[in-house]
Parts: sequence; structure tokens; C-alpha cells
Amino acid sequence: MSTVFYTSDLHIGHRLVAEERAERAGVIFPAVYRTPEETAEAITAWHDATLAKNWDKVVSPEDVVVVCGDISAGSGGACRKALAWIKARPGRKRLITGNHDPVHGMHRDAFKHFAAFAEVFESVEAFARIRVEGNAVLVSHFPYDGDHSEVDRHTQYRLRDEGIPVVHGHTHSTEKMSVSRAGTRQVHVGVDAWDLSPVPLPDVVALAVQQ
Repeated sequence: MSTVFYTSDLHIGHRLVAEERAERAGVIFPAVYRTPEETAEAITAWHDATLAKNWDKVVSPEDVVVVCGDISAGSGGACRKALAWIKARPGRKRLITGNHDPVHGMHRDAFKHFAAFAEVFESVEAFARIRVEGNAVLVSHFPYDGDHSEVDRHTQYRLRDEGIPVVHGHTHSTEKMSVSRAGTRQVHVGVDAWDLSPVPLPDVVALAVQQ
């Protein structure tokens, strides 16, 4: 029997994000690297390897992993490396596009990147609607409101809050759930909130559906 997992904001190969996550995890790198660049490379390698180890530990080939955006920093080379990294992971993958993904419709040439993403993901969508325990839940890279900056960005690409719980990434928060200004539940599945690991659907449901 397969399991569905959710995750977001992998940021494979993204130096700044890797450094932030290493610092938060309290990982100390020995002072054997000769330059700051060598240290940054070591931290990024630790970051990507840790994400791979955590994914491979819980996901089986028959499972489904819904990635809610931002697989890399977004540049061409970074994106290709991230796609290769994801392709090497077990499970069937589906993508909800994020602002750092060149295939997101906010980018003028998004269509040029679709074929490369379609080789890795069995679906590529801007958002999705699922049903859990008889309740509608939306899935998006973005929450209805909230960001990791003081001002909400990309508001024109966010779903309108009509009271349906939303599963999201984007914020890089360590909090697993928040409530929108309208009082709607927002479940954050980004790896920053889940020990750098994918989240099984039952854990998402427990937060998204009011018990």
C-alpha cells in the first residue's frame, strides 16, 4: 500500500538556504577548509545529502511525494542539478510550482522548461485541490498570507482565501501550522518545519482538518 507525502522548499544546491539550515541544526564544520567558498561547498553538500538521506529513509518506490515548490535557487544549472537529485529519489513525484521554479507561470518563458520537469514529475501544476476525510483542502506553494519577509510577496499568484484549509510551503518557517488573517488553517509542509524530511499525509490531515 502506497503512502502520500508532502514536502516543500528543498532548495537543492542553494548555498544561503543550506547555511541557514546548518546553523539552525547546530552543525559545526571543522576549520579545515582553506577558503569561505570551500566551507560553503561543504555546507551545501551536507544539506543536500541530509535531505536525500531523510527522503530515502521514509519514501518507498510505490509512494507519492507532492513537492510544493522551490526545488532549487532557480537558475538553469541549479535547476538541472535539483531535477537530477529528485529523479534519483524513490517514489512518484508531483510538483506544485513555486516562485523559484522556472516552470511556474509567473516566469515569462515557463513553457520552455516544462519538458525537463515532466521527465521527473508525473504532474506539474500551479495548485491542486484534494479531499481528505470528506473535507476540501487546497495545495499551493504559497499560503493565503504570510512570508519569510515583512511584506507578503507574489500576492497576485496566491489563492484567494475562501475558508478552505491550504497546504503550502514558501515561508521557510519552523512552524507547522498558522491561521490566516481570515481565520483559515494553513499547513506548512516545508522542510524547515519537519526536520528536513517529507511529511506523511496523515500528519498533514491532522493539522488541516479541524477535529
